[in-house]
Amino acid sequence: MAGPPPMGEPVPADGALPPAALTGVGERPFGLYLHVPFCASRCGYCDFNTYTATELGPGASRDEYPDQAAAEIRLAARLLAASGAAPPTVSTVFVGGGTPTLLTPRQLGGLLQVVRDEFGLAPDAEVTVESNPDSVDAKALEGLVAAGFTRISFGMQSSSGRVLQILDRTHTPGRAAECARWAREAGFSGVNLDLIYGTPGESDADWENSIEAALAAAPDHVSAYALIVEDGTRLAARVRRGELPAPDDDVLAARYEIADAAFAAAGLSWYEVSNWATSPAARCRHNVLYWTGADWWGIGPGAHSHVGGVRWWNVRHPREYAARIAAGQSPGAGREVLSADERHLEHVLLGIRLVDGLALTDLDDSGRRAAARAAADGLLEATALAAGRAVLTLRGRLLADAVVRQLTA
Repeated sequence: MAGPPPMGEPVPADGALPPAALTGVGERPFGLYLHVPFCASRCGYCDFNTYTATELGPGASRDEYPDQAAAEIRLAARLLAASGAAPPTVSTVFVGGGTPTLLTPRQLGGLLQVVRDEFGLAPDAEVTVESNPDSVDAKALEGLVAAGFTRISFGMQSSSGRVLQILDRTHTPGRAAECARWAREAGFSGVNLDLIYGTPGESDADWENSIEAALAAAPDHVSAYALIVEDGTRLAARVRRGELPAPDDDVLAARYEIADAAFAAAGLSWYEVSNWATSPAARCRHNVLYWTGADWWGIGPGAHSHVGGVRWWNVRHPREYAARIAAGQSPGAGREVLSADERHLEHVLLGIRLVDGLALTDLDDSGRRAAARAAADGLLEATALAAGRAVLTLRGRLLADAVVRQLTA
């Protein structure tokens, strides 16, 4: 997760959840997120909770990390079984980072085996791993499939060498497409490519070429995100010094429209504002789990979790995480119990970003009147509204945050 977490209240040393949070566990979809906080180098735009070898310092080790994460997986299983029922079967696993593939396929497969042993994996479980294109080869991808991974997401970002250099990406322009081909040959059923648009110095041609290169690799899923200049990053410092221009909102909107049209022409439909897939089966089920307010447990430094209306987050530095695990304590740093109003606000905030939108019954009278105005302004689909749902138009997707403010005012 990017940025500092909220303060919240302390997490008990044993990590115990409030009894109310355990009600219904197993009846809702349940996923596991495993955070691998290591990177070979730091990208200038990134503010995720990641660490290079020189940033780790004493008390933290990449080699020891899999055992620490395995211990938290076992802790999660024990705490979720506190209701008297067996731990929920895992329907999705997402290994993110950082660069998870800095761990070996054997190490990642070992963590997946702990998940099987402690929770059990659903027969059709979606098991995703993120990867930087220069951190894997064909053999490593074959090893990941053999370990049980079914889906992979490559951080392509751009096909322009100049743009990659500005972003401090270390892979060559054609590497992501090559990795996508290897992944298909290795047996991955799902392949995603991540793209970033709006990098300072990126031209329309750069963006169009990146889209073309991504589609030529025949992924079944593409994510495209507007570049955000995050405080504290090298990119933010360069923009502040005037070395690079800040992203322009009008340019970002135009780039999004270019991408959406190209993806649609290639047979990829949007299902969330920043995500497109070739079919419903190709959608990232783990992310849908987030967006629909289901349950998930985040493993690792800085990972966030949500179970039954309780949200918590782990200590951020691998050194402190390792110390908590070694002491047999929860690595939780803070938590909050969401009120009914907060859960409803999140439901609207996230649900409106999905292709199915929101049922109008999820809105109060004021929200329904706002939805009617938004449809009149071209931000919501009029036909969907007449059928009882609030669904964003293309223009509405570009102004999704503003639509949410209108619906919840």
